[in-house]
Amino acid sequence: MTTIHLLTPADLPTMRAVLALFGRVFDEPDTFGAAPPSDAWLAQLLARDTFVALAAVRDGAVVGGLAGYILPKYEQARSEGYIYDLAVDAAHRRQGIATSLIAAMTREARARGAWVVFVQADHGDDPAIALYTKLGTREDVLHFDIPVD
Repeated sequence: MTTIHLLTPADLPTMRAVLALFGRVFDEPDTFGAAPPSDAWLAQLLARDTFVALAAVRDGAVVGGLAGYILPKYEQARSEGYIYDLAVDAAHRRQGIATSLIAAMTREARARGAWVVFVQADHGDDPAIALYTKLGTREDVLHFDIPVD
């Protein structure tokens, strides 16, 4: 049985396991492992009410993870949830784990004042697009990264 855990500052080993999972699943080991944040950084991040980290655990191992944010809005007194990263280990896919992680994120977002949760998917990531289409309304938008230096 898989259980979903909302991570707190007391869950640093589990958060590090989520980061390792992201590195494997996204095939970005350097992004998620070359310069890992300190325990103090992760504990501070996990303590914020604007950050959500979830781990899907089965038999003591992290098999899925979600990192998201609660974004306070300016046009109304409300927030939006944003799923930044979501991954499930290949051996555990198609078992409802991603859907369970998203459901936990929506509950947590609602508890923190959000009216909606949004997520982006890359062109060509058909499984993610199919999952998100099943759960929500699709908007086709363009995304731009603007360097800060």
